[in-house]
Amino acid sequence: MRLPVRTIATAVPAAVAVVLLTATAAQANVPLTQVSADPYTDAQAQHRTEVEPDTFSFGNTIVSAFQVGRVSGGGASNIGFATSTDGGAAWTRGFLPGITTNAGGPYAQASDAAVAYDARHNVWLISSLAIRSSSVDVLTSRSTDGGRTWGNPVTTATGSLDKNWIVCDNTPTSPFYGNCYTEYDISGSGDALRMKTSSDGGATWGPARATGDSATGLGGQPVVRPNGTVIVPYLSLGDQIRSFRSVDGGASWRATVLVASISHHDVAGGLREEALPSAEIDGAGTVYVAWADCRFRSGCPSNDIVVAQSTSETTWAAPTRVPVDATTSTVDHFAPGIGVDPSSSGASARIGLTYYFYPSTNCSASTCQLSVGFISSTNGGTSWSAATQVAGPMSLSWIPNTSQGRMFGDYISTSVRAGGRAYPVIPVANAPSGSTFELAMYAPTGGLAVTGGTARSATARETTTPLTAESRPVAPTRN
Repeated sequence: MRLPVRTIATAVPAAVAVVLLTATAAQANVPLTQVSADPYTDAQAQHRTEVEPDTFSFGNTIVSAFQVGRVSGGGASNIGFATSTDGGAAWTRGFLPGITTNAGGPYAQASDAAVAYDARHNVWLISSLAIRSSSVDVLTSRSTDGGRTWGNPVTTATGSLDKNWIVCDNTPTSPFYGNCYTEYDISGSGDALRMKTSSDGGATWGPARATGDSATGLGGQPVVRPNGTVIVPYLSLGDQIRSFRSVDGGASWRATVLVASISHHDVAGGLREEALPSAEIDGAGTVYVAWADCRFRSGCPSNDIVVAQSTSETTWAAPTRVPVDATTSTVDHFAPGIGVDPSSSGASARIGLTYYFYPSTNCSASTCQLSVGFISSTNGGTSWSAATQVAGPMSLSWIPNTSQGRMFGDYISTSVRAGGRAYPVIPVANAPSGSTFELAMYAPTGGLAVTGGTARSATARETTTPLTAESRPVAPTRN
């Protein structure tokens, strides 16, 4: 199912468009285009809601995937997609077939969408979790026409699974060019990490393999270096970001190494949020991992976004603070989605970083104001542009509730086009109409400029804050 998508000013009747613009853009600095909306009416879900997007770009094509119709207890009515084949100028939208009963599939709910592109086989892939009473499976949906239409999914892994992600090796000189890799954890076995490999465009998948040290965790996001090495940063259940790698095309996976320990402030208002990592890679193979962390703020009153880098595959530089504002500010920053221009690298790497934030961390469920920000760098994170507000403010009552709190998603994503602009696809809410939400997916109209700046990036030499009572152990996040 595909429908044309229009900008915010024309996607709804004129009288409503004024309300949308007033509600979501009163303090925002960029125009937004609505790229999808929840069409479902099944009684299990909270409609109209869309949450938890991932994006991936290759050439002129940008594909995003997300949950549609959030169910409080877990998952959603289906997985939606929004695709642009002209560099973000225009979008089409649709909903994946063959997963949930809403679209001809056998599953009750779907969750945790992630997008990849296999250049060797010219196939776009969306990995998702599919939920029914007997199992939570990992599926892979495939598109052979540039992300415009999608076939019924391939079953990738079965069991009691969680937090899947997918990536493909798109470097023609790599010895494993055309391999795709899916990561997930077995929630029924203490979140044991697993990897699977496909060499035929996601049509079939090899055996599940553990890390060399049988690690546990969740939220892994694999990236592939130009030499074919796959690096997988993830959230350890022991308050750490760690990573592991494969140097043989997924035939085996090495033991995990430490990226950094986490100091994390639990955000206010009962919002569902954890320190899940967001990972990307530049054209030379430097890996960037971002997460929410309070180490640079005395007493851990709120989070900054921090970034760690690795050029060696096994060692990581100390996290640096992204200087959105001063460490004495009242702002709480969280849920980063980092993107890197794949045609840039090293001291010229072009980075786009989207994140959510509260202007004041000292708020409640009824007073917290949720907004979206963006900041960028053109020198590999040595310095950053001024931050801009992309959307908001939004009240927490405007977003769906779950068993773990109000939810816009456990993660977001940013894609930076080669030599071009940044495209996050983000959930933005308006005031509900009665009992019906108005939370849909939007993209910045024309994308966001990736620019440099003179703002100094905080370094590991700055004073860090030890773990406090507010930086609690990280709880696993579920579907």
